Amino acid sequence: MPHLKSLYGTAYRMTRSQADAEDLVQETCLRALRSFDRFTPGTNVRAWLFTILRRARVDALRRQGRSVVTVELEGDGPAVPPAQGSLGSSGLEGALLGLSEALRSAVLLRDVEGFSYQEIAEILEVPLGTVMSRLHRGRAALRQALGGER
Repeated sequence: MPHLKSLYGTAYRMTRSQADAEDLVQETCLRALRSFDRFTPGTNVRAWLFTILRRARVDALRRQGRSVVTVELEGDGPAVPPAQGSLGSSGLEGALLGLSEALRSAVLLRDVEGFSYQEIAEILEVPLGTVMSRLHRGRAALRQALGGER
């Protein structure tokens, strides 16, 4: 799958956990295979996969709200360094974590994954104007969190 690395990168940025990101990508691939007969040939397969990823993430968040939260113990196995993405500094990653899920998803899909506004609207299942306002608010919050840097 040519989009697997991109899916994993976005899933990792959404979950901030290697194991959760792997589970999310696996669930995305499983759902894509199950519903491949509903995919319309000639349309954007990348946007279709990211829509499935977002829906799987929302479902996982809903399940998390109803289940017991587990905590990883310190010193329990080898430490895994965080994946290095195209985001660069940890300050930006921390600022992204400070955004709400809706704002972070819009910013990641546009500024990291390079989707068009229309594709983001389809992936997030919101109107185009909502995408634009989320991007504006998300970028403004990032600028403020980073001390006005561009």
